Amino acid sequence: MPNVQSVTKNEFDSEVLQSELPVVVDFWADWCAPCHRVSPILEELAGDYAGRVRVAKVNVDEEIEIAERYAIRSMPTFLFIRDGEVIDQISGARPREDFEAHFENLIERH
Repeated sequence: MPNVQSVTKNEFDSEVLQSELPVVVDFWADWCAPCHRVSPILEELAGDYAGRVRVAKVNVDEEIEIAERYAIRSMPTFLFIRDGEVIDQISGARPREDFEAHFENLIERH
C-alpha cells in the first residue's frame, strides 16, 4: 500500500475527516512545479510517520469541490486535520524540517 493516498470527493469525508489518525492533505496540481518538488519529501514523511499520521493528496484540477470547500487558492497548500477539523495550514514548497515540525505538532495535539 502506498504511503500517500490520492483521495476524491467521494472518499474525502471517510478517508480524511473521519480518519482515526491525523491527516496531512496535500492540495496539488500537475502543472505546479513546487508541488512536484515537495512530493518526495511527503512520501518520505508518510513512511516515517506511518501509523501515526496519514498523508492524502487532492488534485485541485480534478477535485474542484474539495478545493473550493477549503478555499484553496495557491499550490501546494497543506491542511493538517485532526478529528475532522483543520488545525493548521501552510502553503508553498518548504524544506523537510518545516514539514517535520508540522507533523510533530499534529501528533502532539492528538
